[in-house]
Amino acid sequence: MTLPVALTGHDVIGQAKTGTGKTLGFGLPLIDRVVVGADVEAGRATAADLCDAPQALVVVPTRELCTQVTNDLQTAGKVRNVRVLAVYGGRAYEPQVEALKKGVDVVVGTPGRLLDLAGQRKLDLSKVRSLVLDEADEMLDLGFLPDVEKIITMLPAGRQTMLFSATMPGQVISLARRYMRQPTHIRATAPDDEGATVASVTQHIFRAHSLDKVEMLARILQADGRGLAMIFCRTKRTAADVADQLTRRGFAAGAVHGDLGQGAREQALRAFRNGKVDVLVCTDVAARGIDVEGVTHVVNYQCPEDEKTYLHRIGRTGRAGASGTAVTLVDWDDIPRWQLINKALDLSFNDPQETYSTSPHLYEQLHIAEGITGVLPRAERTRAGLGAEEIEDLGETGGRGRERSRGGDRPRGGRPGRRGGDSRSGDSTATETGSTGTEEERPRRARQRRRTRAGSAPDATGTATVEVEQSADAAPAAPAVEGDAAPRRRRRSRGSGSAAKATGTTAEAPAAEAAAEPAAVEGGTAPRRRRRTRRPAGEAAPAEG
Repeated sequence: MTLPVALTGHDVIGQAKTGTGKTLGFGLPLIDRVVVGADVEAGRATAADLCDAPQALVVVPTRELCTQVTNDLQTAGKVRNVRVLAVYGGRAYEPQVEALKKGVDVVVGTPGRLLDLAGQRKLDLSKVRSLVLDEADEMLDLGFLPDVEKIITMLPAGRQTMLFSATMPGQVISLARRYMRQPTHIRATAPDDEGATVASVTQHIFRAHSLDKVEMLARILQADGRGLAMIFCRTKRTAADVADQLTRRGFAAGAVHGDLGQGAREQALRAFRNGKVDVLVCTDVAARGIDVEGVTHVVNYQCPEDEKTYLHRIGRTGRAGASGTAVTLVDWDDIPRWQLINKALDLSFNDPQETYSTSPHLYEQLHIAEGITGVLPRAERTRAGLGAEEIEDLGETGGRGRERSRGGDRPRGGRPGRRGGDSRSGDSTATETGSTGTEEERPRRARQRRRTRAGSAPDATGTATVEVEQSADAAPAAPAVEGDAAPRRRRRSRGSGSAAKATGTTAEAPAAEAAAEPAAVEGGTAPRRRRRTRRPAGEAAPAEG
């Protein structure tokens, strides 16, 4: 339904359920309208029509969707040798800039990185003939509307604009009225599929306790005929925790969420597509447009925020005519939220049945064999796991890709850790010169000069303060007293007016001060340490002389 209208250059608003092929619905017209060298050879275009600047732009909300759309367009445009480039954050700028310099026909990117490159004049948008906003409603939900409007203002006025999404709220329609010219709204539905959800997806809604969800999930993942499975969580912390618990229970699980670096996110998705991992725990960053063949089960570990999120989550299974199973675990606190979703989608699960990991109806409805426990048997642990997929070095920004040492120290070039010796200590000199002597034989660490304050007048509390100064080349510390006692440590003295002058000059040399200190008591005990004393309030410091 879309191709005849889009191939003529008209603006299109495409709306269809998940898994119905929207990517090729706008991808094929883009590839057909791009002018390449084969068109010049065939006489359909002139050499003046060729350019290295992008001729088509596709804006997507997430990085994962960006890579998937890029791969689909590269596959479809391979015969015509169409150059397609993915531009998104989390990767180094240099490879993307080099690819733009060599020449690109179609650019697929996220709004943030597109604006960065356009602002640096690395990306020329003046030759764009076709613009596509994929998952337009999601970009509005994520707050991308100002960025999208900035991108649209950089494009030529005489372009073709196409919007595609499974859900079209009123904001998307208002956006279309501002930036599109007499668009054709195409809504594709199957004759026997009247509901909002895909008919080939079997839905199960259970009221579950939060402390029993992991045990239920482990048994659901052992259902008969279960292939690849996607687990959706509401928060990043929950997704990481569920992935770790499933790994400890023997499942080959990976995680995709915003706290991971781009290399780790793409590693998990590649392992999931290649079959090395059969359970992908993710947040809603993977709920839009991700198309993986063989996904049979989708589990909403936490109740989605709204009906649009629910539709996109369960749309990861039952794609392209296949069948799938969607399970939603609703906590007691989320019952009101689920009832709103149920009413908006006109479903029949207003009061979910209370279910636990040992409930018989859970085993019956999901076809779980009797005797299954929450731990995957060792005989069934046949997947290679996430570690079998290598992490690609993407030159990530923000320092997420830096490797840390085994002891947890900082990366090379940063501030040295304690294990390697602190640059502030004087022991590094002895280490560099190869000194192996005892502590007394090593050179004494120099002390920094300190500002002295003579007690010319007491402060508000009636206390005069005297600080003792010691330079870097001062005399060594006084020798230890008789016996095994340790040498005394010098401290600041408060209120001892005999050691300071009223003019604020520095105190006597450390050697004279050491001679004035009381001698150690007999018997080899440590000398009494000087303590701070407080001068009575109102008593002035002694005058000079």
